[in-house]
Amino acid sequence: MASPLRIGTRPSQLAIAQTSLIRDRLGAALPNIAIQIVPISTSGDKLADASLAKVGGKGLFIKELEQALADRRIDIAVHSMKDLPARLAPEFSIAAVPERDDPHDLLVTRDGASLVALARGSRLGTSSSRRCFQARRLNREIVIEPLRGNVDTRLKKLASGELDAIIVAAAGLKRLGRLADVKHVELDDRDFIPAGGQAALAIETLATRRGAGVSDIGHAIANLNDARAAYETAAERAFLATLGASCATPVGVKATLERSMLSMRTILFSRDGAREMLESSSEPADPDLAPSTAEADGTRLAERMLARGADAMLADE
Repeated sequence: MASPLRIGTRPSQLAIAQTSLIRDRLGAALPNIAIQIVPISTSGDKLADASLAKVGGKGLFIKELEQALADRRIDIAVHSMKDLPARLAPEFSIAAVPERDDPHDLLVTRDGASLVALARGSRLGTSSSRRCFQARRLNREIVIEPLRGNVDTRLKKLASGELDAIIVAAAGLKRLGRLADVKHVELDDRDFIPAGGQAALAIETLATRRGAGVSDIGHAIANLNDARAAYETAAERAFLATLGASCATPVGVKATLERSMLSMRTILFSRDGAREMLESSSEPADPDLAPSTAEADGTRLAERMLARGADAMLADE
């Protein structure tokens, strides 16, 4: 019997649900290899009540998983793409980006109200500055309340009346099978641009993998890659990397591949939300969907924003 394939993930219910999808697909391709899910608590999980910007940013959600990869305690790690820093350390790589789910944000309330219909003084829970400022663009009368924690924690605060509304990613509720349980309104991404990488998963490995069975396992992992998702997220990540965005940056970016064109839309706010910058682009897609072409598109869009003064807005962080 071949050695088991060990998949590392955060221990949250959503992370386990996402990783189970990957395990099942790999299991179908590798019927003679046992596959284990290895939950690993990250610093981000342990500091659930702290502001990510103040305690270390996105890297807090992957540090322990990458250490487990480096120590060969796991073979691959499954992440929510938006938890990854825009640039990985050189010893790690994204081996596959499975098909992307719905990238929209959702407004969840007790009565199904829209964002613009929320009454003056309504308490909207989010700790994302991007979501906060985009929400306030549409309704200046709401009050923003800090909110971290898993999906159940957020929904309980809404149900108890502690909050009047929350904003969550549609993909998370779908993967947990909770979408039908809540009253929600999809936030139009023309007004509410999601985070880079939202709704996509990333399978991370060591940049150089060695050992028995690597070819079969590597082939199975590569087959999970969705060319469209990889192309779109490559553009988004290159944009964020070139912009120099951190987890504290109030920025949304969405790349959409359609009819052989890659369209990108982005919004950037100053730290206090007083200033904003919108940009968009539309470029012919590479016929082979080579991610390097998408990266070039994302880089050019970021450079255009930097030339317009985005660096001054970022300097406020």
